[in-house]
Formats: sequence, C-alpha cells, structure tokens
Amino acid sequence: MERVVTPYEGSGHRPWDDAAEIPAPLRLHRTPVSPSWVDYNGHMSESCYLLVFGDSSDAFFRYLGIDEQYRESGRSLYTVETHIHNRREAAEGEPLELSLRVLDHDAKRVHVFHEMHHGETGALLATAEQLLVHVDTNLGRSSEMPDEIQHRLTAIHQAHAALPIPRTVGRPMGIRR
Repeated sequence: MERVVTPYEGSGHRPWDDAAEIPAPLRLHRTPVSPSWVDYNGHMSESCYLLVFGDSSDAFFRYLGIDEQYRESGRSLYTVETHIHNRREAAEGEPLELSLRVLDHDAKRVHVFHEMHHGETGALLATAEQLLVHVDTNLGRSSEMPDEIQHRLTAIHQAHAALPIPRTVGRPMGIRR
C-alpha cells in the first residue's frame, strides 16, 4: 500500500528569524483541486478537504521547524481532533488558498484554525479547527515541545492574538431545536 505524502515532504524547514514579521494569519499553502479529489457529484470530496487541511498543517509544521529531521529524532505533532465546516464546493482545477492561525498553545498542545478560500474569488469554502498534541514517538505518548518550538509558537500566537476568534471555534455539533 502506498503511503500518503504531503507536497512538502523532503523540503526541510526554513530557519527561524526572531526579527521577521509574522503574518496574521499565516498563508503557507495553496493548491489547485486535483482531478483525483473530485467525486461523483463533480466537486471536491469531503475527505479531500481534510487532506488539503493536513497539507496546510504540514506547511505550518515546517514553518515551526518540524520536518523529517525533527521526526527522525523521535518527536512529532499529531492531530487529536478536527472539526470541519464545509461552506461551498470546489471543482476540479479551481485554486485553493489556505490560511492558518494559532488560537492557543501550551507545553504539549496547539490549537489551530484553518480557512480554505477560493484562490480567485476569495469565497470561503471550508474551515477546520484542530487540536494537535506533541508526541514522543519512541514512547508513544505526549511530551513537552522543546523550548525553541514553544518560543516560536508563543511568537506566532502573539501575532495572531489580535485576530477575531471565528464564530465556529469551540462550537459543539448537533441539531438545534
């Protein structure tokens, strides 16, 4: 069986610059809708929205300094929860632009929010709220992130703190009566 490969696999990460301005939100991933992502309804299949959000997360990990070398050291970030809100359809070939903001973090966890927009019209297509946990892959359990990663997360979180919290963050799913 073939394993899933992100578009950023093998690209490493760029060095962190404490003096560099941190965009709010981060815009690290864009991609056209692949023909293999289109379902029998003629638009992007629901599972592929998660795939694209995952690729956006991988771009974010590399922004933080988490790449293959980091993972080879026995550490990684794992997704433990995701809430996706699908707003509009995307058809084959249409451009997607992703943004990500850090909502919160502590020594072991990161709470992020993604937005997927149409790359030409700017229409909001979907959002994803995710909780990530830092893991010691050798022990198979959560672990504290190294100081340099926590430092970078703090800087990103501070840059993103001025952004309004999206209405969907933290909302439970259910049928309202």
